[in-house]
Amino acid sequence: MTSQPHEHDLEVPGDERPNPYRSESRWRHQESTAFARHAGQARDPHTASANTQDLTNFLNSTRVESDRPPTGGTGNFTPIVIGPDGATDGVGAVSDGKEVVCGPLLNYRRQEGNVWYGSVLIVTKGGGKTQSFQPTLHIGRVEVADQQQGLVGEGAAANGVSQGNGAVESRHGAEVQGNCLYSDPRNTFWQFHLRCDMLDTETKWAYSISDVRYKSSTQPVTNYFFIPATTESMRIMFHSCNGFSVGTDEEAWSGPALWNDVLRRHAEAPFHVMLGGGDQIYNDGIRVNGPLRQWTDIGNPKKRREYPFPEKLRAECDDYYLQNYIRWYSTEPFAQANGQIAQLNIWDDHDIIDGFGSYVNEFMKCDVFRGIGGTAHKYYMLFQHHLAPPTSTYTTSAPQTMEAGDAVDNAQVKDTFVAPATLQNEPGYIIGSRPGPYVAEHSMNMFSRLGARMAFLGIDARTERTRHQVNYPETYDLIFQRVRDELGAAAQAGNPYKHLILLLGIPIAYPRLTWLENVFSSPLIAPIKFLNRRFGFGGGVFNHFDGSVDLLDDLDDHYTARTHKKERNMFIERLQTICSEFSIRITILGGDVHLAALGRFYSNPDLHIPADQDHRYMVNVVSSAIVNKPPPAAIANLLAKRNKIHHLNPDTDETLLSLFNKDPGNSNKTANSNHVTMPSRNYAIITENSPNNHAAVTNGSAHATNGETAEPQFDGKDGHSFLHKGELSAGTQHKAAAPATHGKNNDGSLDCVIRVEIDQHDKDGHTEPYGLTIPALNYEPGKYTETLAHHRPHLHSSSRPNTRPGTASAASQHTNRQ
Repeated sequence: MTSQPHEHDLEVPGDERPNPYRSESRWRHQESTAFARHAGQARDPHTASANTQDLTNFLNSTRVESDRPPTGGTGNFTPIVIGPDGATDGVGAVSDGKEVVCGPLLNYRRQEGNVWYGSVLIVTKGGGKTQSFQPTLHIGRVEVADQQQGLVGEGAAANGVSQGNGAVESRHGAEVQGNCLYSDPRNTFWQFHLRCDMLDTETKWAYSISDVRYKSSTQPVTNYFFIPATTESMRIMFHSCNGFSVGTDEEAWSGPALWNDVLRRHAEAPFHVMLGGGDQIYNDGIRVNGPLRQWTDIGNPKKRREYPFPEKLRAECDDYYLQNYIRWYSTEPFAQANGQIAQLNIWDDHDIIDGFGSYVNEFMKCDVFRGIGGTAHKYYMLFQHHLAPPTSTYTTSAPQTMEAGDAVDNAQVKDTFVAPATLQNEPGYIIGSRPGPYVAEHSMNMFSRLGARMAFLGIDARTERTRHQVNYPETYDLIFQRVRDELGAAAQAGNPYKHLILLLGIPIAYPRLTWLENVFSSPLIAPIKFLNRRFGFGGGVFNHFDGSVDLLDDLDDHYTARTHKKERNMFIERLQTICSEFSIRITILGGDVHLAALGRFYSNPDLHIPADQDHRYMVNVVSSAIVNKPPPAAIANLLAKRNKIHHLNPDTDETLLSLFNKDPGNSNKTANSNHVTMPSRNYAIITENSPNNHAAVTNGSAHATNGETAEPQFDGKDGHSFLHKGELSAGTQHKAAAPATHGKNNDGSLDCVIRVEIDQHDKDGHTEPYGLTIPALNYEPGKYTETLAHHRPHLHSSSRPNTRPGTASAASQHTNRQ
């Protein structure tokens, strides 16, 4: 089938003017104007001495906005901020339903046998209970040249196809009718189900949508995506924190520049799936110049908690989330990636509002927070999962919506179409058994096959979150039962999984900040909190919601927080059991912290278990943020100093790997002693070293081949340096860091590279790669002593070597920076 050319009514978008809205109030991830000016300058790590006083000064003088008038500006890339009067009840002019205001957005759903399933979403202008126009998508497999181009080149043309001619040479073409998920007088959401047959070679597919015109002048007529061969696993791109905090000087950070680098890498070796680890959009602006501004400004916490969420406020918030999604998901170059790399996403707090789920319980249960939780979930389902939302969301004007269920609010469904819910019928989801405490919806966890030997597990760690739990115990039971069922079925079918990619919103192997939690929650802080409530003493040190110390909710968010320690340890030990039961390597992806790092769990070195046979060896790839700015070097250096070896239990250690042998380019972003945390924007790429490959290179240097070097010894005593040959020479000189050798071995391991921004002022977003290799697991029960728990009961304290950075045992990890 050959798709037909489509004419487009090109318009220059009028939303590229500087955003007039900026933050003037206090918030956890709102940066002060003082820090905005600081962040726009080159940072000298040698002037940041990385001690507690520096952190205190940073929190008090830069992270929290003072009361003086703002002086910083905002850039062209600010997510839209809707004013309190910005909600609309309809559209001003009659729409024919053919103008695409957002999309296409491409999602991956699942693989069954040799069939790839996905979906495409577009949002058109106008709508209502009935739609006068139903779009049609044309899809077909394209003849692929030896040099596959993953994405568009320069300009708006797609792979050489001009905007004026959308013809695509394809085979086995098909037409897919649009399925309306949701429609009201503002916009209509159209979903297209994709079903593509996989072949014994990688295939390139093209799709276009008939008889529509795009609001964006940069949107190509035809989009392309890639599907792996039936015998290969997917190439993965992972990102998180895809937006700017309120008040950031975005021009100083060149907007979402790293997406240009993503497109370049995709053109070299196309990604098959793009994993979003949370905060795909920042909706924090809703309380700045948006509909929650008046509520946020209420000084009395009791009045703020008792504030209702009536229909008028619900509609205004609904319009804010809708318009902010449309704006951000249409922002280039992110928008190009949306249409040509299939996505799998979980959400985190900024997809709702900053800190959601981690404030005190009595505040989280207030009507306003429950209301915006429901509204944010509605658009999360539509934009990020291509699923029909609930018929109605929480509002105090309709008491039937204030409890979980399928209650209908007549005011919300006026002139509105909502498709029947299909979530329970989607095989890729693991649905929580009961609604969350603050979002009255069930958690949406995911399991999918990522090609021949790789599986994906995404855990929704926000819907059920409170200050004292991440997920319900019964949700963990559902997840682990599903994982066992899937891994067991694959093994019985003779096609066992070798790798499980676990996507979490927040790192789980990460330095502790318990001492800071203790300070912020100490009774000694109570008098200062009282003076703040009565007289405003302490300025913005306390957040305006629950009165806690600003940043305490951020610390409580982490798996490593003391409130989550028991749950975290249980979770990791259950993962270890899965690894040993199915001889599968688990690799964890996490974001949120605006730093790049590489954490690992591994067996106590006294057990002498090689990493390739160690079921406890799990890497936590920490990649954050792809758009948001990093913290100052002082914070990264302080975290590096806190990177001691932790003992999950007597048999499991954890620490960060010394991955960063140099700063990116010729920059100076960290202190010379810091090799474990990188405060620069970044994203990650993961590729299997397929057993079908013919090349032979070592897991270490890109310039070495098998047999050229003697097998090094790995005792693991200092923890921060290499534990196996795949970590040897980790960093810029590793074979995983070089495109020519990345993923080219054939031992079934994974090559992982974190690509780190070199210069924040580079609008093309060039990056420096830091690589390592994660071995496949060859677990043999009984081959090694499994546990020391019964033999060395005091292992946690006295019997371990002192391996804190700066001690003799850790001193030999790295030489000076290059």
